[in-house]
Amino acid sequence: MAELEAIGRQEARHLGLAAVSERTLQRMAARYAEHGLIGMADGRWTPTPTGHRVITEEVAEAIRAVHAESLHRSKLSMKTRERLVNQYVREKFPGKEVVVPHYTTLARVWREWFGPDGARQRYVRSAAAVETGWGRVVVSRPGQVVALDTTPLPVKVLDDVFGEPIDVHLTLALDACTHSLVAFRLTPVSDSSVEVAMLLRDVLLPLPMRPGWGPEMEWPYPGVPGALVAELAGHPVAARPFFAPETVTSDHGSVYKNHHLVQVARTLGVDLLPARMMRPTDKAACERAFAGIQSLLLELLLGYRGVDVADRGADPEGDAVWTVLEMEHLIATWIVEVWQNRRLEQYAPAWDPGGRHSPNTLFAAAAARDGISLEIPCPELYYELLPVHFVAIDRRRGVKVGGLWYGAGAPVLEPHRGLPSARTGRHRGKWVIHRDPRDCREVFFETGGTWHALRWNGLPPGDDVPAFSDARVRDVLREVARAGLRPKADHELLPVLLGLVAAQTPVSSWPTQMTKQQKTDRARELTRARAAAADRAAPHLPTGPPTPVADISAAGRQAREAVSADRRRRREAAMPERPVPPPLLGDALRERDLFFLPGEEPEDLPDRPAQEEAP
Repeated sequence: MAELEAIGRQEARHLGLAAVSERTLQRMAARYAEHGLIGMADGRWTPTPTGHRVITEEVAEAIRAVHAESLHRSKLSMKTRERLVNQYVREKFPGKEVVVPHYTTLARVWREWFGPDGARQRYVRSAAAVETGWGRVVVSRPGQVVALDTTPLPVKVLDDVFGEPIDVHLTLALDACTHSLVAFRLTPVSDSSVEVAMLLRDVLLPLPMRPGWGPEMEWPYPGVPGALVAELAGHPVAARPFFAPETVTSDHGSVYKNHHLVQVARTLGVDLLPARMMRPTDKAACERAFAGIQSLLLELLLGYRGVDVADRGADPEGDAVWTVLEMEHLIATWIVEVWQNRRLEQYAPAWDPGGRHSPNTLFAAAAARDGISLEIPCPELYYELLPVHFVAIDRRRGVKVGGLWYGAGAPVLEPHRGLPSARTGRHRGKWVIHRDPRDCREVFFETGGTWHALRWNGLPPGDDVPAFSDARVRDVLREVARAGLRPKADHELLPVLLGLVAAQTPVSSWPTQMTKQQKTDRARELTRARAAAADRAAPHLPTGPPTPVADISAAGRQAREAVSADRRRRREAAMPERPVPPPLLGDALRERDLFFLPGEEPEDLPDRPAQEEAP
């Protein structure tokens, strides 16, 4: 021990003797006396042996043949595989004396060659097909692979309408090369393909600076001045990478496997690479990012509900203090200020495994090597990424999308009314209409390189009707069908729509009387409509942490005013002239009085009251 202590600490660490104690020396001496020099080898530092002398070429051939057969069959036990190995050796090598190893040896070899045996059979087959067909993807530059994933946010937040605690989903876009969080979205209840499409659009757009962000959060990457990026973007740019993704990998959720996302990928020129079923290692960096956000940020917040019901606090809903908008601003600030500058311990690059690197330094190194693409998409990309509907243009009512008619008096549709388009194929003669399902008050039609908004025919003049989503439209049509109405025009749907949007019934319209599900649906609808409006607008400088929208009383007052205005317009259309008020009762009596002389007023009669103006 004195000799070991005389060695320098750094030298002892290189020799593997920095943690050797007197007890370790005694144990090594005892094993040396029993096993010789090999007994002094520390099993923690010795790799697991991979060779077995009893595995001959014939036995190895049998093991591989049984493995290929087990992929085709249903899942087999290791005992059955051992019997198949014996059968293969017996039938293929009848003249040779081939000794098949023991069951434990075969099990150990099987695990060394083919890995653990805990997966389902269908997933083992899919993994084997990928490994033999495509191979592995080596990521070497930013944007080469962007991983997408969605998980429930483990923090209860308050909705921006009623202030009730609700669940939201967090969708992340992570660059596999630099481990940068290039985009995220918070969606009440659950996300849809529109949110994923707008998430991919956020990857291409630079993040604008927000009030309260200091100079340390501005564009820091060398090689491209921040002033140049701000000039191209039109606003100061924060320290978050942006680029055009080449490949997007995700799981097999319904929001990632639909025709709309395939259309979005085709528009952006992105390849979709779905992860293998039950293989979280294909996007392990994104899964690890969720765990990092939870341990570094979300566990510190009030309203944290944990990942399991048994680990939940006494009242996480009562502890919720963060609104959806405040949580979005908090996560954006944390990503720019903390995550992008945090040291990556286990994700060091292959060219510098012992260096100190963060997502920002890795992106700066890649930019210095390959350069930065400053191609910023135009605001019209929002319309191109919306779901597409192929419809015909009616001469009188316009276009019908999602059960509603749009653009009855739109001048842009006049040259095309009643005429087929030049499109061929499956949608022959149809016109292309884009619609945002988060706000169904209008759809969008493109002609001559310009996008035009087509308003719903049932909307009155002005913008005094609250936003409604496609889910609310389905409720409207279901309510109308249940009531037996057969409207000829969309104006008859407006009272039904406003009644569903603001819940304008005597008692159930009170926030205290509405059920939790009704409040959640309404809050989600308004949040998605606000997100649609933000995506549709041109990039601009935010004015700070977004303020919550008005409460339900403001929404109800807005709906009542819209209903009153619509009733007034219908009364004026039905009776263009002001009605003449009927005569007073005293006038009728005086006209029939035989003793009353024309031109003279009776002195004994009281004065005539002034005729009131008709309401």
